[in-house]
Amino acid sequence: MNVEELSGLPPGAVSHFREEGIEELYPPQAAAVDAGALEGDNLVAAVPTASGKTMIAALSMLSAVNRGGKALYIVPLRALASEKKAEFEAYEAFGVTTGVATGNYESNSEWLATKDIVVATSEKVDSLVRNGADWLSDLTCVVSDEVHLIDDRNRGPTLEVTLAKLRKLNPGIQQVALSATVGNADEIADWLDAELIDTDWRPIDLQMGVHYGNALNFDDGSTREIPVEGSEKQEAALVRDILQEEGSSLVFVNSRRNAEAAARRLGQVSSEELTDEERADLAELAEQIRDDSDTETSADLAESVERGSAFHHAGLSSTQRSLVEDAFRDRLLKVISATPTLAAGVNTPARRVVVRDWRRFDPSAGGMAPLDVLEVHQMMGRAGRPGLDPYGEAVLLAKSHDESQELFDRYIWADPEAVRSKLAAEPALRTHVLATIASGFARTREGLLEFLEATLYASQSSEAGRLEAVTDNVLDYLERNDFIERDGGGGGSDVGGFTSAADLADNDGNGRSSGPDEDLEATSLGHTVSRLYLDPMSAAEIVHGLERADERPTALGLYQLISRTPDMYELYLRSGEDKTFGELFYERERELLGDPPSEFEDERFEDWLAALKTGKLLEDWAEEDDEERITERYKIGPGDLRGKVDTAEWLLGAAESLARETGSEWTVAVREARARVEHGVGEELLELVSVGGVGRKRARRLHDAGIEEPADLRSAEKGVILSVLKGEKTAENILENAGREDPSMDGVEPDKSSAASTSSGEDAERTDDTATDEDDENQASLGDF
Repeated sequence: MNVEELSGLPPGAVSHFREEGIEELYPPQAAAVDAGALEGDNLVAAVPTASGKTMIAALSMLSAVNRGGKALYIVPLRALASEKKAEFEAYEAFGVTTGVATGNYESNSEWLATKDIVVATSEKVDSLVRNGADWLSDLTCVVSDEVHLIDDRNRGPTLEVTLAKLRKLNPGIQQVALSATVGNADEIADWLDAELIDTDWRPIDLQMGVHYGNALNFDDGSTREIPVEGSEKQEAALVRDILQEEGSSLVFVNSRRNAEAAARRLGQVSSEELTDEERADLAELAEQIRDDSDTETSADLAESVERGSAFHHAGLSSTQRSLVEDAFRDRLLKVISATPTLAAGVNTPARRVVVRDWRRFDPSAGGMAPLDVLEVHQMMGRAGRPGLDPYGEAVLLAKSHDESQELFDRYIWADPEAVRSKLAAEPALRTHVLATIASGFARTREGLLEFLEATLYASQSSEAGRLEAVTDNVLDYLERNDFIERDGGGGGSDVGGFTSAADLADNDGNGRSSGPDEDLEATSLGHTVSRLYLDPMSAAEIVHGLERADERPTALGLYQLISRTPDMYELYLRSGEDKTFGELFYERERELLGDPPSEFEDERFEDWLAALKTGKLLEDWAEEDDEERITERYKIGPGDLRGKVDTAEWLLGAAESLARETGSEWTVAVREARARVEHGVGEELLELVSVGGVGRKRARRLHDAGIEEPADLRSAEKGVILSVLKGEKTAENILENAGREDPSMDGVEPDKSSAASTSSGEDAERTDDTATDEDDENQASLGDF
């Protein structure tokens, strides 16, 4: 189908696509048009990576806008939101506007009402529904990218419930679901009342195979000789081979440490293929990475990048990940060694994908367990980019003939698993039942169950009464903690009756009986918790902790409190750290809020200490410890640290709202702890960091020079200020932000005596008593999503 044949799009859209080099639609795209994409019909497109899913979405959204409607594009990751926004912003050339919303869960983002296309994460859309964004009722088309992630136990329920709510809010809305090839795409299509486009067509051939010995054996029966020389690793031989054809490689491994080690080794291979111009460009890229963060992780990444190699995992900052991804897409970087985070939809294709590690540690299995077929196929689908690669190759590595055959059977010949809803898990329902009641989607128990019957879980469930039983347990929990009232009678407990996360483990789940016509209403506190986008158990933990405080909480006490909540991914205890943080617990026990478990309750006490470790990391940051020392001490990456800080800032902001809601006397203490963790400073620097351009390091240098508050910036000697801030433009900008009448530094000379005094203590050593050698991918944070 030629693009000239398309109708129902905004004027100028077809010309735009032709200018982009699109003359003919791919078969899956043509099938979508035939199935009614341009007429507002529901579609599920289960097609391989790089087969044109985004174009299917674009045609659906643009036709909706042309009919006077508004479109929403839901993505699983913030990085994907930025990528899609940049892509859709090109439509402004013919009058279609785009906005993106990913953060600030307390906002209804009313400014998005003026945009034709909105790109948002599923969590943000869920929060917009909770906060009553009026413009959601104007939606006529919703696209859910990577809809197979409904299978994810952590994030899937949010996407599932959000899609169900959007359908109820706008009964005639067009739903377009984009998915990888899965085992039950027909079930998803039935759930969404959608036409299914299910194909394995790709614009360029993808060969899948297994490398064993010196041979790469493909699924079509062909063989390619790729010898492994001496002590060389298999992946190094495969990368060298494809580099000699001017192709790039992605190598997937199972942990951060392995990704970093592989990048170092493969840098020896890629460096041999670099031109002088590429070496110069890579040196510049390495400096950008070093400038972003002064941590050991950054230094290691920059060193690898200079050789044309890089690693990619959740421990990198978002800036570092973007730099690596962009350079790889531009083929400046030749090889990336990555954990599976890179396979989650970000556009980073390579000519050859090597899945080196097809097992990873699974705590539930008590050891290493094989990856799912769907996850491996997602990695393999990164192979081959239309227009740049004549083909794509995806390779698994075997150590024996028997393992080679096993890999063909397990992954090459196998179909992906079916997508199964994870909504009936109590932690997921706890959050979504409260939000459904608070936002008015259900006002009775019967109405709640009716709403839940519209979910994928209900359409898949064969266990009679399971959803109803779990829902009643959740309603009982919400009532006991004063988040909802049943029968309109105010049956909730007082604040002092809150059930902590630890206490819930003792609940036998036998709540009071529920009547079919029982009225349900969120309390004022329940509305607040829903609006704040908190897990109700997090809210209960916070309110319970504040209510039990006999004296003004310390920063550590508050940081450990929020680290105990389900909304904070706490640091795990490494080998020997139970003793280290056990000693810290006894040393500072009086500061900790709530009732600690007995040290004889091994699992619960270990969780308490893990939260203490996370709280201590936040305290170290708020006491101005250097980023490099913190990341080394806790063996995390700069992305982990920033993720923990961002999550803590959000949770403490929510805690401040909860403190006001419940009449706690500790609101100011919570506010100060939040400000300190936001800026990473001691209490005495909070006023200085409120001035634009003054960060934690500049604030400390200014304070050491006797400039202790914004008023001092308006009156202090300019020479002293210049000596501290060093750059004239920086000093002028900060003085202007502080309200100085004449911020100009023209003719001002730095006060050298002041400069000497403020630099003397900058590099003072701090105690490091928690460093270890271990590594684990599970240190990822909510900030990645």
